[in-house]
Amino acid sequence: MTSRIRSATPVEQQGEQATGQSPYPADSSSVHGLAGRASLDELHETARRIAANVERVLVGKPDVIRIALVTLLAEGHLLVEDVPGVGKTSLAKALARSIDCTVSRIQFTPDLLPSDVTGVSIYNRQSGGFEFRPGPVFANIVVGDEINRASPKTQSALLECMEEHQVTVDTSTYTLDEPFMVIATQNPIEMEGTYALPEAQRDRFTARVSIGYPDTAAELAMVEEHAGHNPMADLTPVSDGETVKRLIELVRTVHLSPEVRRYAVELVSTTRQVPEIRLGASPRATLQLVRSARAQAALSGRDYVVPDDIHTVAVPVLAHRLVLTTEAHAARRSSTDVVRAVLHRVPVPQGAGREGNGQGHR
Repeated sequence: MTSRIRSATPVEQQGEQATGQSPYPADSSSVHGLAGRASLDELHETARRIAANVERVLVGKPDVIRIALVTLLAEGHLLVEDVPGVGKTSLAKALARSIDCTVSRIQFTPDLLPSDVTGVSIYNRQSGGFEFRPGPVFANIVVGDEINRASPKTQSALLECMEEHQVTVDTSTYTLDEPFMVIATQNPIEMEGTYALPEAQRDRFTARVSIGYPDTAAELAMVEEHAGHNPMADLTPVSDGETVKRLIELVRTVHLSPEVRRYAVELVSTTRQVPEIRLGASPRATLQLVRSARAQAALSGRDYVVPDDIHTVAVPVLAHRLVLTTEAHAARRSSTDVVRAVLHRVPVPQGAGREGNGQGHR
């Protein structure tokens, strides 16, 4: 179930947002130091190529692609939730095919077993011992299609590998290769034959995105370009696993001032105090929020985080972790609405950015 995607000539087309501007600005004037500029330039160019590659398949959704790249660079996992037919699996497969590394795909079904995900020990009659046969989770990028079609027992097989990047089978622990990312798709829980993801499972996903229906222009372009040809067949890698590892290391070094760090903590802690929320965001959510903000800053051409970076990633990172009260559901309040209310409630630190450069949020 695991395949190796071979490298090919990079695709140079650049996807653009609905505004006509690139989601990865070429201006690097805010980057400090020649070494930092070169490294961030490499990140910028790699992200641009991957985004352009994915947009060949997922037309008109640059913001969704941006969050997918943020999650990749933040060493996280992505949950894509939406109704059938809007391109959830296409997004996951296109991102996986854009990177020259090991990729596997798991189709989650009600009869899928945990050992079908992690692997199993098989008795070898010749050697007289058990041999471990790795499952599809042993890959750099694991695409889990319709993850909430499987039972919670099978879903739990991903808990250890997503958090600790390892798998334990029959008292033996096996380390997963880096980088490691799970891209899972799921249908809304109101759809027939679905199981709601447990809170612990949702909390391990760094971000959740909803693709939504395309606008008329994007759907017309999709019909014209894709009706007679599958763009996935021509998709070739534009980066590789070693490059992604190097860029992840760069993102870890993005500066986070004490003011911005305190702001992130206050946002997450406020979710535990809002009356509409029965279960607030966890400390893991704080770590993922900060990592995602660093990746967002790096994609924006900065080697420091500002509060706007926190704002940009707050809803994708926090909303899916919250459990609302019955009263909030009755009032038709969503977790996204609550996160936006928290963003308005918590004061934004002024002048928070890179210490000593005089640049800040507003």
